[in-house]
Amino acid sequence: TGTLLQNPLKHQLFTYEVAPVFVLLEYVTLKKMREIIGWQEGHGDGIFSPGGAISNMYAMLLARYKMFPEVKEKGMSSVPRLVAFTSEHSHFSIKKGAAALGIGTESVICIKADERGKMIPSDLERRIVEAKQKGYVPFFVSATAGTTVYGAFDPLMAIADICKKHDIWMHVDGAWGGSLLMSRKHRWKLNGVERANSMTWNPHKMMAVPLQCSALLVREEGLMQSCNQMQACYLFQQDKQYDLSYDTGDKALQCGRHVDIFKLWLMWRAKGTIGFEAQIDKCLELSEYLYNKIKDREGYEMVFDGKPQHTNVCFWYLPPGVRYLEDKVEKMKRLHKVAPVIKARMMEYGTTMVSYQPQGDKVNFFRMVISNPAATFEDIDFLIEEIERLGQDL
Repeated sequence: TGTLLQNPLKHQLFTYEVAPVFVLLEYVTLKKMREIIGWQEGHGDGIFSPGGAISNMYAMLLARYKMFPEVKEKGMSSVPRLVAFTSEHSHFSIKKGAAALGIGTESVICIKADERGKMIPSDLERRIVEAKQKGYVPFFVSATAGTTVYGAFDPLMAIADICKKHDIWMHVDGAWGGSLLMSRKHRWKLNGVERANSMTWNPHKMMAVPLQCSALLVREEGLMQSCNQMQACYLFQQDKQYDLSYDTGDKALQCGRHVDIFKLWLMWRAKGTIGFEAQIDKCLELSEYLYNKIKDREGYEMVFDGKPQHTNVCFWYLPPGVRYLEDKVEKMKRLHKVAPVIKARMMEYGTTMVSYQPQGDKVNFFRMVISNPAATFEDIDFLIEEIERLGQDL
């Protein structure tokens, strides 16, 4: 009864009768996203979730159910020791999902990445074979399209070959890099994504849709429903007068879901696919401009060789007081402190903000990520000058 009195701006999604327009918007948009991935005629399934971490967890949940459907009723005690595989540069949400699902973080095997941050397929296959020899059951491989730090794209075609050979669910975490599928110039970086069983894609990142807007796309239709449904008779009556497939609530872990589709649908209608493409291409052009400006500039050193694949530009700034030190150990020790000080000064002045982090044995470096379509070449020039101004006395 209360449903009919709800504010339309506070709608929630669980049945067609409660939110018919938003259910249909979600249906057509998810279908379009699956078409862009390359799944035939957009067939499959999907859902908008509260973020990329939850989308990745959904994928792991589905992979486990696909291999061992009995786990839904009988729990983890009914299945053998499961293991998942992901790059050492992957997002922490893969391990977090394993912890939440009772699989355990120790059951997530991290695969070596090359110097550019891409998963090494030969190491993946080696670790799969090792796991099988120990009596474990490999059930899930998460490849990353756009890693958090380096912006690297794992070799999806080679990974797909390995997953097919060993009959393992292949997921692509494209939360950060998935939107490059909208660009004819850059979508080649995700070649092979059409062979995946599932994909996470966050329009609230590169497509600049307001938070939150994350989609999980699944190639097999009906799997989400059978995995998650509880058939609550007070919501999902089987004798309704319409097609029950539009009652999307039972395939989600939540009951009512926030309407995340409306802002994406409105932006897509306003900008068009061409508009999103131009926006994404511009951000990548700006990142290449930054890379070209600093790669040979005095005082800057790139974290890895070559042009970045995404808008992540990773670099060290070496102030004059550090630049000419000959003692390498002392130089690295002092360089490790540079980025945090400059970042703090950026925030104190309020002029700009650039993230930093260590990675493996590498000391703190800057990671400039460009996702704002309003950014300009002049903004990039200012950023470089500001880093030098704030760090000149270090």
